[in-house]
Amino acid sequence: MNGMKKALWLIVGVLSALLLQAGVAHAQKKTLVVALNQDPDILDPTLSRTYVGRIIYAHMCEKLYEIDAGLRIVPQLAADLPQFSDAGKTVTIKLRPGVKFNDGTPMNAEAVRFSLDRHRAMKGSNRRSELDSVTAVEVVDPLTVRLRLKAPFSPIVATLADRAGMPVSPAQANKLGDKFGTAPVCVGPWSFVERVPQDRIVLEKSAHYFDPGQARFDRLVFRVIPDDNVRLANLRSGDIDLMHLVSPTDAASLRKEGRFDMPSVTGLGYQGITLNLRNKTGKTQAPADLGTPLANDPRLRQALELAIDREVLNQVVWDGQYTPGCTPIPPVSPFADKSRKCAGRDVAKAKQLLAAAGLAGGYAFELTIINDPPQRRVGEVIQGMAKEAGFNITLRPSEFASALTDDDNGKLQAFLIGWSGRVDPDANIHQFQTCGGSLNTTLACDEGIDALLNKAREVSDLGQRIGLYREAVDKFAGSRRNIVYLYHLNYIVAHAKNLKGYTAVPDGLIRIKGTSWN
Repeated sequence: MNGMKKALWLIVGVLSALLLQAGVAHAQKKTLVVALNQDPDILDPTLSRTYVGRIIYAHMCEKLYEIDAGLRIVPQLAADLPQFSDAGKTVTIKLRPGVKFNDGTPMNAEAVRFSLDRHRAMKGSNRRSELDSVTAVEVVDPLTVRLRLKAPFSPIVATLADRAGMPVSPAQANKLGDKFGTAPVCVGPWSFVERVPQDRIVLEKSAHYFDPGQARFDRLVFRVIPDDNVRLANLRSGDIDLMHLVSPTDAASLRKEGRFDMPSVTGLGYQGITLNLRNKTGKTQAPADLGTPLANDPRLRQALELAIDREVLNQVVWDGQYTPGCTPIPPVSPFADKSRKCAGRDVAKAKQLLAAAGLAGGYAFELTIINDPPQRRVGEVIQGMAKEAGFNITLRPSEFASALTDDDNGKLQAFLIGWSGRVDPDANIHQFQTCGGSLNTTLACDEGIDALLNKAREVSDLGQRIGLYREAVDKFAGSRRNIVYLYHLNYIVAHAKNLKGYTAVPDGLIRIKGTSWN
């Protein structure tokens, strides 16, 4: 009996030692490795446009305002929500005291003014149309900034809860100019260290962040791994700690393993096909005739939409775990039009439209897709469906940042691309669908649509705004179709179970701040 007890105590001792060793190993692991599915574009809040870039910013470029898991807008670098006066045309923002940029320079009202004016005026800015309502930015005192608006702008706080609300270090921006994205300096728990294109982005704990206890890892490494299978293998082997955008087809098997926590949330954005209508030499140049039926004849664009079965696409590619949709406003948004029904697939009508356009023999065009397995699957399913209606689609795989540049420069006919979404629908729509919108790479232009979307910016009543968006969507998604909206993502993340404190937010961004090993 005594021998058995000794053996049991020996086993318990060994197990305790192993558990202690594992705990010490995690306690000593000061680097957290996150796998992203794409490489961001330039890391400059003024110029960038990629969703994965926003994940990097969440750790090194904080904003005046943030959104929480309940889609509430809360102060981040601001001290409180803004005060409105002058019938909504004056916005006064108090700033958090004692905040420094990651280079040690003060983040004050003058720095915020500098950053907002940079967003508004810099050549190539993708924030310009987001801040188009702002006529002036004034410094009231070192911790107070005032925005003058040309008209009431109901999405202004939501706008400042994204890249438009990210202050950048004036010292670094003045030093580097349009090369700021090569060594960005903002306010954040971590600061930029290095970037190896198509491989990794490395951040380290900031010595200047105002709440240092929120950064519990000395270093964050964001690895770029486009292939789902490779990301999954790295997660299972422990080479990465957190995997972003787990494919629905992989989620079920991962859940069965029981080794990972897998928070998920319905996103605020959309995925679709952007169809170039008038962009021949670049989105900042004058619109021009592309000379193609797809660009010039709305019947072809309608036929393309009718050739696609959104429900089948969702089932075949995403195991039915995403949400089919035909507008830029997701169903989780309070602005969603609950009465809208998407057009079902109608191959016969699609063929009739092609014939009416003089293309009964079919029509061929090139669809650019991001070169990763899920997007290839989406492209292939669309290609097969469209073929039945008479479209001969050639898929052109491309690296993400390169495809965005080509899209800006008018080199694409059609682009399978989405938008990660914002809490206010204005940011999902206005800059893509208005004449001169900073992300309107199709150069579609209709003053009637502009009037509706501008009005939706001025009113604050929810019902009135829903009605204005309903009317505008009828025009740009139901008639013009410069973007054919297809579905809304469900963001699924997988991470080691002993990573505690992670919270999923409907914008789908990864937020490491406040997390730690248990």
